Amino acid sequence: MIATLPASLLEAIVALGLGEVVDATFLGGNALRVQLNSGDLLFAKCAGLSATASGSVPANLYPSEHRGLDAIAATRTIATPTVLASSADYLLLEWLDGQRGSDYWSTLGEQLASLHACSADTFGFAEDNYCGMTTQPNPRLRSGYDFFADARLRHQARLAVDAAYLDAKDNARLELIIHKLPGWIPGQPPALIHGDLWGGNIACTQSGQPALIDPAAHYGWHEAELAMTLLFGGFDPAFYAAYESCSACDEGWRERAPLYNLYHLLNHLNLFGARYLAAVRKVLERYGGSSAS
Repeated sequence: MIATLPASLLEAIVALGLGEVVDATFLGGNALRVQLNSGDLLFAKCAGLSATASGSVPANLYPSEHRGLDAIAATRTIATPTVLASSADYLLLEWLDGQRGSDYWSTLGEQLASLHACSADTFGFAEDNYCGMTTQPNPRLRSGYDFFADARLRHQARLAVDAAYLDAKDNARLELIIHKLPGWIPGQPPALIHGDLWGGNIACTQSGQPALIDPAAHYGWHEAELAMTLLFGGFDPAFYAAYESCSACDEGWRERAPLYNLYHLLNHLNLFGARYLAAVRKVLERYGGSSAS
């Protein structure tokens, strides 16, 4: 398996003085657990591994993830894995495999609220990045409604129309939803958010503290982040109780979750195909039908 690692990654490990790679275990997708001769472990993502076809990883995907992790780490609110090196071919991180303590979920809620308290003058980010493998535009806009409409919903819808997943009727319903967003979603200041926060993107440090991985970081609506946590079953109740006690979160955010999650459902439609079409259309029909109010 070592032979499959990019030469540039092996060179980086040597240059960093980390030791010699003695084993590399494929974890699925483009992920590897790298073992050094010291016994230490590292986590790596590499272009061209197994399910990830060679050449299919955008050249700026890993550097973009690197900068997203750095942006979150710079707030000193919640842990992220230390980025050791990155390039077009790889992302090399510290290995995280800590055990969750009894206060893991409440700590995650408190720390995420602190992250969301980090604001900016505009929505967006310093650069475009990715949500999964889908491009995520991050124009600097002062209006959260314009940002969510154009850089999130319309962007994903264009990709879905081009792939023949959505038709003209779907698009018309989406536009009606966009038109009505200011009446449904309360104004919120730009908040630094992880951007793709589901159960697979939270980890645990060696000391048992929560950590965020695989970000699609940008300044967006904090309620959109909370909504994403509900999309695949939700987090432990202690997480929500702690978050709400540490923030000015509006208690009606759960009712608005389907509107926020339309972005992620559209992204999953574009990433994984028609099995997500029914879920997308359920939201479009609920909020964009002729009887929507």
